[in-house]
Amino acid sequence: MKPALSAALCALTFGVAMAAHAQTAPQTPPSGAADPTFSAYALAQQCAAKSDNTAQGQCVGAVRGIVRGYQYGVLFLSQRTSLPDSETKRVSLCLADTPVSSIVDDFLADAKQVNEADLRRTPAEVAVLGSVHGHHACT
Repeated sequence: MKPALSAALCALTFGVAMAAHAQTAPQTPPSGAADPTFSAYALAQQCAAKSDNTAQGQCVGAVRGIVRGYQYGVLFLSQRTSLPDSETKRVSLCLADTPVSSIVDDFLADAKQVNEADLRRTPAEVAVLGSVHGHHACT
């Protein structure tokens, strides 16, 4: 991958993560640290609370916002930069007819494979997008 493209994709991912974070997390994160209320651990706990309708609604909303924000970011980047089709396809998600509940289930299964301390340090956006790319990357 070209360095400029790689840097643009990193910036895109960071921007999407920050936008999703701003919409779903409290606005006063602890100084000098990532906001622990929107860690992969916190989101996994919320998504795992299957009998709590409020938690499920927040989980689905967060996952949907992260995925849609990323998809719009890829679309924006591809419209602003000359990307080869292979690069656009590599960073795109293939989610046609994929229910959000399936994405949540994949995320929860993936989160169970990571130790709790690492989940607490990982932003939810990074974990969700990593899980989605692992299960729904375009080939």
